[in-house]
Amino acid sequence: MDSLTKIPIIDCDVHPSPKSIDEIRSYMKQPWKDRYSGGGRGFYGNPLHGARLDAKPPNGGPTGSDPEFLRKQLIEEFGHQHAILLPRAFCNLHPDPDFASAIAAAYNDWLADTWLGKDNPDGVFKGSITIAHQDPIAAAKEIERWAGHPHFVQVMTDSGARAPFGQRQYYPIYEACNKHGLPLAIHPGTDGMGINHQPTPGYPTHYIEWHTCLSLGFQAHLVSFITEGVFEKFPNFKVVLTEGGVSWLPALMWRLDAEYKALRYEVPWVKRKPSEYLRDHVRLTSQPLERPDNDQHLLQVLEMMDAEHILMFASDYPHWDFDSPKLAFPKLPEKMRNRIFYENAKEFYNL
Repeated sequence: MDSLTKIPIIDCDVHPSPKSIDEIRSYMKQPWKDRYSGGGRGFYGNPLHGARLDAKPPNGGPTGSDPEFLRKQLIEEFGHQHAILLPRAFCNLHPDPDFASAIAAAYNDWLADTWLGKDNPDGVFKGSITIAHQDPIAAAKEIERWAGHPHFVQVMTDSGARAPFGQRQYYPIYEACNKHGLPLAIHPGTDGMGINHQPTPGYPTHYIEWHTCLSLGFQAHLVSFITEGVFEKFPNFKVVLTEGGVSWLPALMWRLDAEYKALRYEVPWVKRKPSEYLRDHVRLTSQPLERPDNDQHLLQVLEMMDAEHILMFASDYPHWDFDSPKLAFPKLPEKMRNRIFYENAKEFYNL
């Protein structure tokens, strides 16, 4: 390892895939088994290549489907100590909550048996419990089913939703997370698809527009969590905003703090300045890291957002916009770099 990777890395956004949809079907009961035909975003997919062209396993299969090849191309190349796995079930777009919950459960069984089981002798892989937020009670039961597993370290859901996540219909999910000390990772994927609203005035025309505006949904969810008092109601509950961008955070918090000064009478359950909840309850992952032409501008943003304490490195392997640990950031102060690449995730996930 060179000087840029002299410390171990915890990568907080790595996407494993089943070798085929039959792998997932094998964990499903009827009638879901016959109904399931895989997932995806449909018309909001990358028009060229959704993954790195060199990430396709040499023995065949989809990108991200071969644990040994992933180890070689990611874990060994960059010196990763852990990879936090986020499967892409795309279950959150389905109108039928029972079908969506069945897909989520099958993905969890598959991940536990493979990447977190027989393919994980050294414990380098840590996983995410997939839930379908369409049915929060079923989602809470799914969390209960896997809580205590040694390699599931968080719960995950898509940012695409029918309502901002601070609203009380989602409370069963947060109660279960709070009870078991499992953070909730929110990841883009089904915004504006299926039952989910698009966080813009209308539907984008192109993938580039859709992909650029994904951060809007994360901003709305974060403001909702804070103003609805979720972190006061569930004091041990934590949220990870994964693959939603980074540089928008300071300006959003400045605005919300300013609004709070005049409007806190409306939300008396918000006991602190909104920005003060971040360090205790919220983490962001770095990919996709906005990289301006002038690196000093990014370094200023990182300082303004308290990146030293709330930002965690992510590569988004094996996707097309993969961020290399060696190239994604400008030269960082040593303490900040160590915390972003390793310490913050180690503490947050109790690794």
